[in-house]
Amino acid sequence: QFGVQFDPWQDGAGRLILAKLPDGTYAASVGGVVISIPRQVGKTFLIGAIVFALCLLHPGLTVLWTAHRLRTANETFLKMQAFARRKKVAPQVRKIVLGAGDEAIEFHNGSRILFGARERGFGRGFDNVDVEVFDEAQILTENAIDDMLPAMNTAKNPLPIYIGTPPKPSDPSEVFTAKRDAALAGTDDDVAYIEFSAERGCDPLDHAQWAKANPSYPSRTPGTAMLRMKKNLTLESFVREGLGVWDDTSMATAIDVKLWASLWDVATSQPSPIALGVSMSEDRKWTTIGLAGHRSDGLIHVELVKVGRGSGWVLARLAEMSRKPLGIGILTTGPAGSLLPSVKNGRPVGAQEYGAMCGRFLDAVNGVSTKGDDDEVVVSEPMIRHSGQPVLNRAVGAARKKISKTGAMTWLEPEGVDCTPLEAVTLALGVLTDGKATPRSGVVMGIR
Repeated sequence: QFGVQFDPWQDGAGRLILAKLPDGTYAASVGGVVISIPRQVGKTFLIGAIVFALCLLHPGLTVLWTAHRLRTANETFLKMQAFARRKKVAPQVRKIVLGAGDEAIEFHNGSRILFGARERGFGRGFDNVDVEVFDEAQILTENAIDDMLPAMNTAKNPLPIYIGTPPKPSDPSEVFTAKRDAALAGTDDDVAYIEFSAERGCDPLDHAQWAKANPSYPSRTPGTAMLRMKKNLTLESFVREGLGVWDDTSMATAIDVKLWASLWDVATSQPSPIALGVSMSEDRKWTTIGLAGHRSDGLIHVELVKVGRGSGWVLARLAEMSRKPLGIGILTTGPAGSLLPSVKNGRPVGAQEYGAMCGRFLDAVNGVSTKGDDDEVVVSEPMIRHSGQPVLNRAVGAARKKISKTGAMTWLEPEGVDCTPLEAVTLALGVLTDGKATPRSGVVMGIR
């Protein structure tokens, strides 16, 4: 009736998305529809056509369409305006509402589609929502889900739809990743999962792999569009966003993120004595000052003092600190090494010693195994506590282990995320402990 003709993959996806159980409820009503799909395939057109049709089939239907970024939400709204103005659709549309934060398409039968960005708080406070489309689902936080999903609780036949591309290491992608993991493991029978991707490790210029990842190539997505993405994205981003390939999750993070989260202590006290660490991103755009200090209970508190653009502010910030540090660790082989001659109480840290500090930091997070008098293995409790700073959490959640030829471990920084905040607190803890026993454990913080 809309005058729309779908490609074969869209027909198949639509049948799966709208599949129903014998009682008439959506088969994916509980777990939702989860779609991991590259750019420029036609997912917005497909989901847009579906929600328009649902709005006309079910008078009074309410749809929330959210993206993480305002720019993405606005682009989607523009595409949906164009759809609403189609010759066979326009007579059904009562009004297109324009205005920051109020974008909507309203139908004569009382149905409506509301658009907004999660970064602006859109989605909170609604109720009786029938369909929720979570665009950019790779940047969908648990807090956003907690705010928005309850809006569907009173709907008779709700349908949540999650659309995204494979996440970067820096993306808060726990929700999207968990849904994919559960779908692939076969543990959820109430999720519709659709993924298009090339083969991991393939030649990114192999046109057969382009067709495998993008069924709209070459008919609707020409080769020039693929080459344009390839040219303007980094190779890693093109593989993720252009070819739909997820990072190899078998390469675990160096620090267990759940363990790290358990070490968050909102009541942590001001530590004394303290040590500092200064690190700088490879492009020299960001510099971080990290702190580590002994708490009164013998545990070690770590935090970020400041993360700022460039490095011109660093010396002044160090000079104005009321608590004087035992030392300020700076990696001599890193970009921040250029600051050493100007940093009072600066502590040069070479590559080999930094490897020992990374091991010491990991020991402080995991606890250290030692042998007691009767040769019984004793594992001390984790010595680190932190205040849950998002920038530090992100760096910890992304860092991998890098093992040198000598067996020393340092942090490996994945593409797309800056791990220098973790480097800063690692240097601070290394200077603070300096291979000495911690007050609480009596265990020497050694090399892992």
